[in-house]
Parts: sequence; structure tokens; C-alpha cells
Amino acid sequence: MIALDTNVVVRFLVNDEAAQARRARALIKTNAVFVPMTVLLETEWVLRGGYGLPRAEVVRLLRALLGLPDLVMEDPQRIARALDWHEEGIDFADALHLASSSGAERFTTFDQKLVKAAKKLDVTKVILA
Repeated sequence: MIALDTNVVVRFLVNDEAAQARRARALIKTNAVFVPMTVLLETEWVLRGGYGLPRAEVVRLLRALLGLPDLVMEDPQRIARALDWHEEGIDFADALHLASSSGAERFTTFDQKLVKAAKKLDVTKVILA
């Protein structure tokens, strides 16, 4: 199994650099691959910030990636939950933070927007610090 960096994942998803995209597809097609949660987080940021893709397209691309047969993802249940929450309006990084904190009594933040969004979705006990 090989682990992938964000730049390989992005080339695979957006196919904007032909030679690198071919190499990324070949790597993913011929190997079992591992994508760390941090790479997924950075990939979302690059797709949204660098490429200006809308949330729905980013979620679609990430779900397609996670559905590949020989791809292993760090903590797939939490990633799936975070993608669902992101699709419903919570920032992806915040959604990952919340999903990763599911065993905690509550999640404390100074981010009023996150508290409001989490409350709307009944995500978890998110409170203002």
C-alpha cells in the first residue's frame, strides 16, 4: 500500500496537468492506496480555495475518491459523517473536528457560526467558550 499526497489526489480529481494526472491515475489504478485524513482536509481546501469549486462539486469529487475499490481512508465513518455535515453547510474542517470529537461531552469554540450551524443540524453539543 502507498500513501498519497494532496497534489497526487488533486491531479487525479481535476485532471488539469495531463502528465501528472496520468501518473496519478496509474498509481491509483495499480496500487492499494491510503489517503490520510489530513490529505483529504487539504484536498478540500485546494479544490474550494485554489480551484473555486462549489461545495456540492467538492463533496461529489471527495465521495467519488472515497468510493474507489483499492483506496483505504483513515477513519472512513467519521469522514463520511463530516462530508454529510459539510454538504449541509458546516465548513469541512469544522465538520472533521466535530466528527473526530464524537466521544467528547461537548465541543467548545469561539466560532458563533459553527455553533449556529451545528445546532441547526443537531450535530453534537457545540457551545461557545
